Amino acid sequence: MGRIGITDTTLRDAHQSLWATRMEIEDMLPVLERIDAVGYHSLEVWGGATFDVCLRYLGEDPWERLRLIKRYAPKTPLQMLLRGQSLVGYSHYPDDVVEAFVQRAVENGIDIIRIFDALNDIRNVEPAMKFTKKAGGLVQATVVYTVSPVHTTEHYLKTALRLADLGADSICVKDMAGLLTPHRAYELVKLLKSRLAIPVQLHCHYIGGMAVGAYLKAAEAGVDVVDTASMPLAFGASQPPVETVARVLEETEYDPALNLKALFEIAEYFDDLRKKKGQERGVTRLHDMRVFDHQVPGGMISNLVSQLEEQKALHRLEEVLAEIPRVRAELGYPPLVTPTSQIVGTQAVLNVLAGERYKLVPGEVKNYLLGYYGKAPADMDPAIMQKVLGDKEPISERPADLLPPRLAKMREEISTVTTNEDDILSYALFPQVSRKFFESRLAGSGRPETVGKATRLGSGPGKPTKEAEDSMNLEEIRELIKLLDQTDVSEFSMESQGIRITIKKGKDSVDALSQPAEVPPRANTAVVETTAVPESVPVAEEDSTTVVAPMVGTFYRSPSPDAQSYVEVGDTVQVGQALCIIEAMKLMNEIEADTAGVVTAILVENGHPVEYGQPLFVISKKKI
Repeated sequence: MGRIGITDTTLRDAHQSLWATRMEIEDMLPVLERIDAVGYHSLEVWGGATFDVCLRYLGEDPWERLRLIKRYAPKTPLQMLLRGQSLVGYSHYPDDVVEAFVQRAVENGIDIIRIFDALNDIRNVEPAMKFTKKAGGLVQATVVYTVSPVHTTEHYLKTALRLADLGADSICVKDMAGLLTPHRAYELVKLLKSRLAIPVQLHCHYIGGMAVGAYLKAAEAGVDVVDTASMPLAFGASQPPVETVARVLEETEYDPALNLKALFEIAEYFDDLRKKKGQERGVTRLHDMRVFDHQVPGGMISNLVSQLEEQKALHRLEEVLAEIPRVRAELGYPPLVTPTSQIVGTQAVLNVLAGERYKLVPGEVKNYLLGYYGKAPADMDPAIMQKVLGDKEPISERPADLLPPRLAKMREEISTVTTNEDDILSYALFPQVSRKFFESRLAGSGRPETVGKATRLGSGPGKPTKEAEDSMNLEEIRELIKLLDQTDVSEFSMESQGIRITIKKGKDSVDALSQPAEVPPRANTAVVETTAVPESVPVAEEDSTTVVAPMVGTFYRSPSPDAQSYVEVGDTVQVGQALCIIEAMKLMNEIEADTAGVVTAILVENGHPVEYGQPLFVISKKKI
């Protein structure tokens, strides 16, 4: 036992947990030199969601961010979070992409890579561990902590020992939901320290309020390093405050010996920044205190609240929180951490909103059931698997073994835009988002263009003509109203014959083009608004089917089977063929055709947001 090291998470996990990862590099640079002088064991500054958010929302190159941080904080080792075979994305990537990414991360300034797999499937972290060692980085292999019938102390010890045998330089116990009680922390750390010859680090989120107690008991058990954040970005869904932990351990043999005066100066900087950005302090809410019931991490609750708000269904949060443990048990008790937290959470939301469990199942949930994320900790419910998968058999091999090399193809695809190796890796991980970022950068416009809900279907050139209004298909309006009445959303839109049709739930009337007699008014039905759009769209006919969005998210065109083009109007599609991708809660969910036929209309523009129940495609069941 002895002095404890402190890893500062303020520049990565803390603002990811509390500020939706919206801290920019310009926010970090003024304070980096002071942070570098504090005496931290390491600084967690990269990985997790920061990579994606830099490209998607902040208009920053994540690689340049890393280089700048290294330049301004050269003394303290820099650390990142890597999602095993998923890297900093949300699905598995082939080994050639993993190797190249890890190599460039180390070359750009990362010293320690914390590698984890959401399922504690060793097969999914072994390649990244090997490539990190090859690149000259330090491997911190991770045991993901949760509570379930199969997640025993023996399970964690066995996992840690296997990771140590694979060459880990240290082991991290990752308590992302704040479930680790102080006495369990002592028991687990004591056991790991007695069996391992490498350092043990503990990462706890505050959430239910036990993290400081867990750190104190872990210190007594011999833990080597713990994770904290600067006070303005601590508490709540974040980590415990460094100021409290340092003070608690002061004048003990575990004293981290940090410069407390500097810590409070840094805290003042971040508190001013918090106020400037309009961010609230981390707080522990009633839902957080019930974490042992639902086991939902604080950041995941924030995502659920946001998703339900967008679907006008926030009042159903309690139902969703009750549904999550049920779904989790049926899916083999995966720990709720990215990406399995999104998989379980999205399915729970859909079960509640659809009114029938597993009536709507995203492609990522199907992939999980098929084993494409790895082996579940426990057996999955056979009835659910049969309902969702039918006769499809899950795989038994390592998921990435089924992925062909991708980097050469990515390099060729983006060669007309960039030849920079870091850019190519960004594109390999997030093709749609990266291309938009590169194009904005080339145009000199800075941040990528953002698409608000008001421009979901494009900007129409003013009011439609009277002739266009008269030509609208009333059957289409009826279908939209019918869809609306069956969902919890209050509005959605589509295009038809040069007209954008926006259906809104109203109180006592239907305003459909001067109230035609064919659409009678009724209580709490809809208001129809129209706006002209650039191009006309074919009208759905009687023997056509409309594919609607099963979730709120962002619509992306999906490649056809030959992988050379996208599904277009006039294409013939088969049952089960991917029509598009909806990105929701960090997952890329393939939307498949449930009927064979010809695509007669695509009702959403690429890269635009969609609402739950919003029409996406019209497919004619007869040949055209």
